[in-house]
Amino acid sequence: MNEIALDQLLLMVVIVAVLAAAAGWMVERDRPALALGLRRSGYLGMLAAGLLLVGQLAQRAERSDAALLLGSQPKLSVEGGETVIPVSSDGHFWADARVNGAEVRFLIDTGATTTGLSQDAARAAGIEPDPNEMPLQLNTANGTITATVGRARTLSFGSITAKGLAVAVPRDLDDDTNVIGMNLLSQLESWRVEGDRLILVPKE
Repeated sequence: MNEIALDQLLLMVVIVAVLAAAAGWMVERDRPALALGLRRSGYLGMLAAGLLLVGQLAQRAERSDAALLLGSQPKLSVEGGETVIPVSSDGHFWADARVNGAEVRFLIDTGATTTGLSQDAARAAGIEPDPNEMPLQLNTANGTITATVGRARTLSFGSITAKGLAVAVPRDLDDDTNVIGMNLLSQLESWRVEGDRLILVPKE
């Protein structure tokens, strides 16, 4: 049943229920038994209409939340060799990438010096700390954190592929945001923001 038909049914139930209850009060003096039955039917009809309304509102809210969720994470596309990432509803650019074959969702942050992986993402990608690299002190929105440095054999999304990329892995388990930083973006031919799209151009 479509939403218009359901709205019409709901309206009809309400009208019939109100009329039945009103008729019950009108015949109360002459036919008390009939009046009682009409009032009860009217009240039951109103209760049914209320339940239908609650169910309808809940269903629409669920669909709206799902649509918002899907719409908040638009997919990237490749246009003429350029990777195009639409802005998400939170105002940021996000990309689904593969790190050593593992799927990882990244925030693209032009203010970040180094690409970063959460501990869970690094573990899934099989990235271990590089003993030749000193730990980093990184300034984040939540303050300064310490991170170890590892290497991603491959990090790819759209038309972009980086090999042997240094990635920072924070020691704090609560830091679970994966970030693509300037050490990857600087390897591109160029990148730019046009309206609500981030466009990344790989080197040929």
